[in-house]
Amino acid sequence: MAAVWAEGWRDGHLGHVPEALVRARTEASFGVRAGERVADTTVAVVEGVVAGFVMVAGDEVEQVYVGTSFRGGGIAGVLLGEAERLVAAGGHTDAWLAVVPGNARARRFYERSGWTDAGAFDYEAEHEGGAILVPCRRYTKRVAG
Repeated sequence: MAAVWAEGWRDGHLGHVPEALVRARTEASFGVRAGERVADTTVAVVEGVVAGFVMVAGDEVEQVYVGTSFRGGGIAGVLLGEAERLVAAGGHTDAWLAVVPGNARARRFYERSGWTDAGAFDYEAEHEGGAILVPCRRYTKRVAG
């Protein structure tokens, strides 16, 4: 899972986030963070290989990643649908997620999946040294009610 996360994070974020966050997101950091978030994670496995995952915390869909060789096969849609179900099951009417403006592929995917761009905000990306503010777009979707 950490390898999928690291690869996908770099693919969607390099050139679009503050350099301080790029420095903080080392290979080792993805392994540590993945281990800390097991309880919040749903993993998609294809033929014994981790193809992707999604993390949900409360009403936030925090992470959605699919391995490069599995993209375009519908896994992201299944994972996002499960995240929406989990948010609703947690008693929330609306789900939200953050995406960096330059990650056009992710933004198109969320919009095709019925999510709405609700505007700009600064996301607090946590790391060992504290938090780094990352300019993002907030996407929302009604998942219950």
